[in-house]
Amino acid sequence: MPFIYQRAVRFSDTDAAGVVYFANVLSLCHEAYEASLAATGIDLKAFFGRSEVAVPIAHASVDFFRPLFCGDRLEVHLTPKLLQDGEFEVAYAVFLEGKLERSVSNATTRHVCIDAATRQRRSLPREVSQWLLQTAKL
Repeated sequence: MPFIYQRAVRFSDTDAAGVVYFANVLSLCHEAYEASLAATGIDLKAFFGRSEVAVPIAHASVDFFRPLFCGDRLEVHLTPKLLQDGEFEVAYAVFLEGKLERSVSNATTRHVCIDAATRQRRSLPREVSQWLLQTAKL
């Protein structure tokens, strides 16, 4: 069962044509990612501010199926999956609230865990492994 994040589209999310700017869909997805981390007890300040470990996004993709407008109420469904030691993927399905039969956008981010000093891959921190397990069970 996915983690569900709800949010309204804001004017600042849109472009001059009045639709959500394409890169802002990934920002919405990242907000959902942060909310899911916090929901499992991860301290976001420590997680994103630590200096010994980093978990950057190595790949991102997004598909659009219909435009989104200011005021649209959204549900972002987030489902993470462990790929290998030190690497995971997060799938996002963006729906209009109450219309779950077809997503309006899908996105994927792939994250790798690295040692911040050496920039070499390393195993995921315990808290991230626990997040993966807990979020997959939600």
